[in-house]
Amino acid sequence: MNSEDIKNSIQARYAGIAGKSGSCCSSDCCCGGGEPNELFSMVSGDYAGARGYEKEADMGLGCGMPTRYADIRNGDTVVDLGSGAGNDAFLALAETGPQGRVIGVDMTPAMITKAREIARKRGLYNVEFILGEIEAIPLADESADWVLSNCVLNLVPDKARAFVEILRILKPGGRFSISDIVVEGDLPEGIRRSAELYAGCIAGAIRKKEYLELIKRTGFADIEIKAERIIEIPDEIILSNADSQTLQAYRECGSRLISITINAKKP
Repeated sequence: MNSEDIKNSIQARYAGIAGKSGSCCSSDCCCGGGEPNELFSMVSGDYAGARGYEKEADMGLGCGMPTRYADIRNGDTVVDLGSGAGNDAFLALAETGPQGRVIGVDMTPAMITKAREIARKRGLYNVEFILGEIEAIPLADESADWVLSNCVLNLVPDKARAFVEILRILKPGGRFSISDIVVEGDLPEGIRRSAELYAGCIAGAIRKKEYLELIKRTGFADIEIKAERIIEIPDEIILSNADSQTLQAYRECGSRLISITINAKKP
């Protein structure tokens, strides 16, 4: 598929997720297609009990908890890219306080509608959700103290452009905290196909080394891996798209999928 087809496919998928009640646990989501919350518990942080947590906004789509590693301060302006129903945005709002501002950006109108409705019901006035794409963020230059994103950039066709946009909207000295899925080694096609069926958020994942080099080439400094977790795909899922020899080779070669959280700074 070309970039536009990919975006349309992702938008349709997440519009369907937005219409569901409760958290998402199907092959369309990061939480996987097995037992409820099986993969989600492997790759995401435990949000329940976190300050600012809104259960209605937690669709089970994350692969980390970037707010845990973002030193958001009172009065900061925070931008959440691929904000969905607002899960991370509401956590950020609790940190930036009434003097701060949180802006969620998402390309799926149904997600924007859902997030706005939750904010309205909670009476949250200094958070807003706007329609837009990460490759062309509809915000002014140097307008954000922090940029967050949770398991979204791997789905963006032009990742290089996305990081250029993040650099553009950050103030000098501003930072990002991004959770995403990356690959170490080479994944055989059958293994990748099985992984994508098991957890839709894996689609588009690139090599960890390439991901980090892309951030560095964009111009960011102080690049730091804050958290890593291996994503284990069950044998029975792999065998639905690959033979036993491919499975054995995969287990022995050291290639793997990783949930990763990275922080970096705009000089």
